Amino acid sequence: MAEVLKVAMPKGRIYKKASALFRAAGLPIPLDVDETRKLVIPLPEAGMEFILAKPVDVPTYVEYGVADIGIVGKDVLMEEKKDVYELLDLGIARCRMSVIALPDWTPGIRQRVATKYPNVASQYFREQGQQVEVVKLNGSIELAPLIGLADRIVDMVETGQTLRENGLVELNSIFEITSRLIANRVSYRMKNAEIQQLCDRLQQVINAGAQL
Repeated sequence: MAEVLKVAMPKGRIYKKASALFRAAGLPIPLDVDETRKLVIPLPEAGMEFILAKPVDVPTYVEYGVADIGIVGKDVLMEEKKDVYELLDLGIARCRMSVIALPDWTPGIRQRVATKYPNVASQYFREQGQQVEVVKLNGSIELAPLIGLADRIVDMVETGQTLRENGLVELNSIFEITSRLIANRVSYRMKNAEIQQLCDRLQQVINAGAQL
């Protein structure tokens, strides 16, 4: 008898795309799971249990083994650096991590960068040989250059619409972002058959999509 896989699923836009991918792989995932107020959702027909979490918390749940596997953006993996296996690039929720500023930005004495991703930003500017002060914010990062808190920001860009509406421009793209399937190291050994079967089914859907 196959064991139940505990899956940490991010709430929001990634969930909708990830659940659609699971359904395309033949897994009976209900359409309205993310609309419930419940945080733990048994899905016996799929052999799974969903743990609905904030995206930034998914790798923590997987690292500590309360979830066997999880779906998380590459941005969170790069920032959090959790001890998990990265199994599969799901190719969904595509965007990029970029350095952003006002159009008239020029390098000055003060180099202050605002971001939700202080580790990513610090590493990037260190590799560029630039000394910057990194300020961590939790929301509305685009506001920082508009009010003079920082001269640049590091943030995710999907369509660029928010940047355009606030008069900001991308200076550099740091790396591309997609959502990844990750696994707890112990679970990957103990539930290898179940996890590998899921990976194979998802990979077939991803490959089929790439050929369209």
